[in-house]
Amino acid sequence: MRRSTTRILTTHTGSLPRPAKVVEYLLAEKSGSGGNSAALDLAVRDAIAGVLAKQVAAGIDVVNDGEQGRTDYTVHVIDRLTGFEGTLAPPRGTGEPEFPELAALLSQFASPFQRWPACSGKVAWKDWPAAEADIARSKAAMTIGERSDAVPESAFTRVFARDGTAMAGVEEYFMTSPSPGQIARYLKNDYYKTDEEYLYALADVMAREYRAIVDAGFVLQLDCPDLAMSRALYPNIGIDEYRKIIAVNVEALNHSVRDLPPDRMRMHVCWGSTLGPHHGDVPLKDIVDILLTGRPQAVSFPGANPRHGHEWKVWQDVKLPEGKIIIPGVIDSTSNFVEHPELVADRIVQYAQIVGRDNVIAGADCGFGTFAGRVQVDTKIVWMKLASLAEGARLASKQLR
Repeated sequence: MRRSTTRILTTHTGSLPRPAKVVEYLLAEKSGSGGNSAALDLAVRDAIAGVLAKQVAAGIDVVNDGEQGRTDYTVHVIDRLTGFEGTLAPPRGTGEPEFPELAALLSQFASPFQRWPACSGKVAWKDWPAAEADIARSKAAMTIGERSDAVPESAFTRVFARDGTAMAGVEEYFMTSPSPGQIARYLKNDYYKTDEEYLYALADVMAREYRAIVDAGFVLQLDCPDLAMSRALYPNIGIDEYRKIIAVNVEALNHSVRDLPPDRMRMHVCWGSTLGPHHGDVPLKDIVDILLTGRPQAVSFPGANPRHGHEWKVWQDVKLPEGKIIIPGVIDSTSNFVEHPELVADRIVQYAQIVGRDNVIAGADCGFGTFAGRVQVDTKIVWMKLASLAEGARLASKQLR
């Protein structure tokens, strides 16, 4: 994984806005009325090329496919794995039952894909080719330079366009996949004797996808919102008991990637991309030590939204383990405000002055296209925000020389 050795590198969390045509095809396929997988594949390929070009134009260094071919970042696995024919949970949407006026306002942001079955049988792969197709589409959009002793360090992970010419400013390519704990958070266990048994079953099955992503030459991003967001599932237990629960989730995650090199992995932890009050979020300080036991080299987390923007101070009291990298969000993924580059730079410098410039990559709080069909931030504004992220990183790099 590239580090910010000569300047602050930039990235984002993974999901980016999908074109309307892609959402239309995904909806048709999900409803069973699609029948046009070739058209969907072509639309997704075009969408990947489009978001790749926009990331480059915005100045983002570590880029991805924007999750264009998936309905969401987690529950797409029900179409690829056996065992998920159980009772459907009610749609979650973005409801806030404690605040009915807000719930009514946010109902317009609900995704048509947000209704999920419980696990009712043994988890195993039933459509591995779908995972392979995801990887293949991304590889078709880019050719990743292979490491060679004859190639200088800075070129190991250069990304090249289809014609072989270097894409200026792009340093590395990542691909996302949900963690075992995150899958278990959405798809409840109605089959395995214990939740821990279910968790490890998921870990063993998903290990195949994790390995394939790394073997394809990508940095694997493991999406782990469960480590922060699962607190809402246990409102009646203390923080000590909650910490024990997420420690098991991290252990299962580490089990699934035990044979993969840490420097080819990063993990994303967050409190969700909804527009709710977030007043019940577990503080970062209460879980950060457990997050840092994860095997991936880098940890991505929100640091720009109003509920967690102050938590850069946590790192004054937490020693970053040797070799670890943090990817704090320095732009908010739920707001249509475009952060001023100087504010972005200030946020980056706060982190870099504590943990060291080389150990910071500037990111976004969460995804901008978490669920297909749910639009919270205007698509044009998304790219403006990412451009501001890149400009802020340039300003911060000058200050940190």
